[in-house]
Amino acid sequence: VQLQASGGGLVQPGGSLRLSCAASGFSFSYYAIGWFRQAPGKEREGISCISGSISGSDHSIYYADSVKGRFTISRDNAKKLVYLEMDRLKPNDTAVYYCATPYGSSCRRRASEYDYWGQGTLVTVSS
Repeated sequence: VQLQASGGGLVQPGGSLRLSCAASGFSFSYYAIGWFRQAPGKEREGISCISGSISGSDHSIYYADSVKGRFTISRDNAKKLVYLEMDRLKPNDTAVYYCATPYGSSCRRRASEYDYWGQGTLVTVSS
């Protein structure tokens, strides 16, 4: 199982970025994928998750209150990719962002419940 997050960078407040999580080594469409972030000196925070699906088309989605209405998660099962579209970014969105899977179809709330992690991608929101 491998996950690789990409798409981070420097963006001005109010701007947008799209992160991607590329997966390999498992039956992608069945498994939930979550996005987490960790700012310096803070605990890792779960911000969004999209569930897996046997049919490949019926997914549940979760957002943390801190990003609800600004971030959008989606997945392309054919390409084995999960996206996190981040709009109206704020300086306190600055963090290293990680994707992970709990190696099951349902989203989990705690980072400790995720078994496989990608390397992080740094998002810096600053003018």
